Amino acid sequence: MTTKIKNIRLKNYDYSANGFYFVTISTNYRNSYLIQYRDLIVEILENLNKISGVSVDHYTIMPNHLHLILILNNCHLNLGEVIRKFKALTTKKAGTKLWQPNYYEHVIRNEIALLKIREYIQNNPLVEKIDFKEFYKKSMPDKSGNYKSE
Repeated sequence: MTTKIKNIRLKNYDYSANGFYFVTISTNYRNSYLIQYRDLIVEILENLNKISGVSVDHYTIMPNHLHLILILNNCHLNLGEVIRKFKALTTKKAGTKLWQPNYYEHVIRNEIALLKIREYIQNNPLVEKIDFKEFYKKSMPDKSGNYKSE
């Protein structure tokens, strides 16, 4: 019996559209492979910037998952193709199946959310779960320029 992978993408969304995308990729069976393959992951992440229209904005490598923000800007590939290319290259170079079949993505819709997601990625070792609704609450900067949710 074949297990069907659930489609978790937004219906009717163009994943080749210019924008910022928050992506989480988990290792196969949540094994802590990324401790051993950290340098390889960094090298291939940095090489994604060589794909025309792709920029790696921010990332954190945890033992069993990776968080990153990708920017697509007039890219000839869609987000899924960029992720597939990354996973294929890392798996081939590592010589083992590193990743779960799918990945989680979130389309970043404004600058406040982008800043909060960058902060989340940076602090991920200390944070349990992300609450996207909090990122999109109406926010105003305080006197020092920091944003606080109302």
